[in-house]
Amino acid sequence: MDLTIYDETDGQVSPAQLALVRDVLQFAARQLSLKDSTEMSVTIMTNPAIRKLNQQYRGVDRATDVLSFAAEESGDETPIIMDPELAAELPENLGDLFVSIDKVEEQAKFLGHSVDRELGFLVVHGFLHLNGYDHEKPADEQRMFDLQREILDEYGLQR
Repeated sequence: MDLTIYDETDGQVSPAQLALVRDVLQFAARQLSLKDSTEMSVTIMTNPAIRKLNQQYRGVDRATDVLSFAAEESGDETPIIMDPELAAELPENLGDLFVSIDKVEEQAKFLGHSVDRELGFLVVHGFLHLNGYDHEKPADEQRMFDLQREILDEYGLQR
């Protein structure tokens, strides 16, 4: 997967944590059998920055732990007919994740597990949202949370 990671925390995130984000998302992409050309980005930020995004896009004036913005098709475009082999090689952009490192640290302390476990949990949770999973209905929640737990456990980030 073509993954771009931005650190907007002025050094609050360690190189090891950035590597963890990359590695756990690459692992999750393999678990879902995504094409190597699949694209997405992750921006790690602070509470004030994510609060602004949360207010702007969701109308909620508080910091949150993770925001997922799926790449959207407008539907207004005329379909382009192309060779199926060529179409298979085009990258799919999943979208963008935004994670508050402040919330990661707060929640890890509150839940009594490592910051790495919480960081991995949040990026996998957002990643699954970008791949169409949600937890609006009990059956969907069970499916998403089971997959999330499976990915994290197999990667080595058990609770």
